[in-house]
Amino acid sequence: MEELNSVQVETPEVGDVVKGIVTKVEEKQVIVEIENCKFTGIIPISELSSLHVEKASDVINENEELTLQVLKVEEEALVLSKRAVDAEKAWDSLQQKFETKEVFEAEVKDVVKGGLVVDLGVRGFIPASLVEAHFVEDFSDYLGKSLSLIVVEIDRDKNRVILSHRAVIEKEQIEKKSALLDTIKVGDVIEGKVQRLTDFGAFVDIGGIDGLVHISQLSHTHIDKPSDVVEEGQSVTVKVLGIDRDNERISLSIKETQAGPWSNISEKVKAGDILEGTVRRLVAFGAFVEILPGVEGLVHISQISNKHIGTPQEVLEHNQIVKVKVLDVNESEQRISLSIRELEETTKASDEDFRNYQAQEDNTSGFQLGEMIGDQLKKLK
Repeated sequence: MEELNSVQVETPEVGDVVKGIVTKVEEKQVIVEIENCKFTGIIPISELSSLHVEKASDVINENEELTLQVLKVEEEALVLSKRAVDAEKAWDSLQQKFETKEVFEAEVKDVVKGGLVVDLGVRGFIPASLVEAHFVEDFSDYLGKSLSLIVVEIDRDKNRVILSHRAVIEKEQIEKKSALLDTIKVGDVIEGKVQRLTDFGAFVDIGGIDGLVHISQLSHTHIDKPSDVVEEGQSVTVKVLGIDRDNERISLSIKETQAGPWSNISEKVKAGDILEGTVRRLVAFGAFVEILPGVEGLVHISQISNKHIGTPQEVLEHNQIVKVKVLDVNESEQRISLSIRELEETTKASDEDFRNYQAQEDNTSGFQLGEMIGDQLKKLK
């Protein structure tokens, strides 16, 4: 093939490059008027683009100026190709883009089984695995969409051009991650989105990098699994606890951005209150009872029972529901003293009072009955 330089001839030869103006667009071909040439130019629909074209009017308009290559010289017409000129220019440009890793835009012209097709003057293919950084099930929405791409493979002899949009995205993510690691600091409170949940916590995207909210930092209250309090896709506010720039790891907390359960506890719980709670921990010196979500008070072993006990386990068990009386509330030290025994003493006293009353009634009734029996005996005598 001759070098593609525009020539002006009255009788072009095969391989020459000419310029022409579109005078008519038919369904399967385009008619052009060639500069300084008496011949009519004809572009078959197959020579309009590197991609399949249904109608010539889809890609060519009347009065459009085109650069074309002569494929065949007939008696009164020239058979021309727009595709050949576009391809020649495209290969040189694509080779340069491949070497420099240049990012460029291209419109998706076709969706095929294995991925997407773009027209770059030659047919460019984006494999499904190189479209996005995440899995895509249906590519139909990509038709007509403009994507930023780089050339990842080029072979002119095989007419092969492989492109990637995913590589562009991943490069942007790396740049954003690096910038973020340079700017954030411990103590920052920022917005993020939950990306995925694991048994040990939740990974939150804070703008290009995922940080871990450990399960212990998800809530002030005890939870069994992260899904108890957050879900994937949820927007959350997090506080930066730690940054490991060498390993690109960030520790986050949702708990520390929320008011703690002990906040204003003295307004919620007061000495003398009788509450219902759940035994959460049994220790040698007593039992910790949760009386509000995230708020535990201590029932000292001496306040568990009126009977002497060696260990709390003798009368209490984990997750047991109990009634307690509040003895003292210390909000600044986050301590609450509770008693089970004092409620037992009240109950015991009540029972004892009733038994005394019952005994008195029985004694009174007994004397009356005796007197009645005595009177009856006297009468019989």
